[in-house]
Amino acid sequence: MISKIDKNKVRLKRHARVRTNLTGTSEKPRLNVYRSNKHIYAQIIDDTKGVTLAQASTQDKDFENETGSKVELSAKVGEVIAKKAVDKGITAIVFDRGGYLYHGRVKALADAARENGLEF
Repeated sequence: MISKIDKNKVRLKRHARVRTNLTGTSEKPRLNVYRSNKHIYAQIIDDTKGVTLAQASTQDKDFENETGSKVELSAKVGEVIAKKAVDKGITAIVFDRGGYLYHGRVKALADAARENGLEF
């Protein structure tokens, strides 16, 4: 019998492989992206201290009445996370796509974050 490939298991292996060389520091924290079927979440993390510096997601109160496609909402999350980071004095980050392809919602979030002041 042919077994079906667990895509999330493959993604987690890819993410673990990439994370061996990708860490966030105090000068250049890590922008982590998690994507579920309905929502998208972004965190800016300082791995040396183990602290989340800023976070944004489509489940925040700011997004309760927002409508649009998932790609459009992802771009808005990118704008929000970039504005929160710039307010805290963070301009340079390391982008962690979480093992997802750099396409669609992940790309929209990254492009919006770049347009609003983050460099990566």
